[in-house]
Amino acid sequence: MAISYQLAPGTRLNEVELARDLDVSRTPLREAINRLVSEGLLVADGRGVFARGLDPAEVRDLYEARLGLETFIVTLACERAEAGALDRLDAYLDHSVSVQATSAIEELVRLDEGFHTRLAALTGNAELQRMLESIHARIHFFRWVDMRGRRDDTQAEHRRILAAIRAGDAQHACTTTRAHINRRMDQIVEVIREGVARLHLGESPQPVDLASHQGSETP
Repeated sequence: MAISYQLAPGTRLNEVELARDLDVSRTPLREAINRLVSEGLLVADGRGVFARGLDPAEVRDLYEARLGLETFIVTLACERAEAGALDRLDAYLDHSVSVQATSAIEELVRLDEGFHTRLAALTGNAELQRMLESIHARIHFFRWVDMRGRRDDTQAEHRRILAAIRAGDAQHACTTTRAHINRRMDQIVEVIREGVARLHLGESPQPVDLASHQGSETP
């Protein structure tokens, strides 16, 4: 609910209503809320707990953190990636390209996140994978907005990143990844404004399923 903005930005959470709507007692609900606060998906202050606002500065911070993390990931992947894993990621991209013309935005976001999660898996470093999944969760909504109109460009950029890793060219992999992530950073404010408008029109993304990205190399 926090990721998909079923909780409207800036709204104060009402534990009694949430417990009733989710059909759970308030103790596990409070534990879940505390965890979401610690992960930055909810905000707590002296007045209570609130759904995240749509703050351009916060989102820019997240994209910059993603940039630093993913450039390190591709550098490490150039050293550690196994041929079989690279072949499976190529197959994943083939599948993504084959369905992109007819897929809903939510599916495009899932496929995009899946590619980057699989890149992290190439490093063999579980902590890097967890860090990336956390960032994915926190920017999921903005990727949902930003993915509109980017079907062909996104897949072409993914191909170039993977080709650089297969060639063991860390410098080119970093440069390509940096360009891929930076491509929209200067438009984050516009993305947020569009996202607010779409929320007011009743649109929202579906919650990201991080489990679908773990432990599987097949689409």
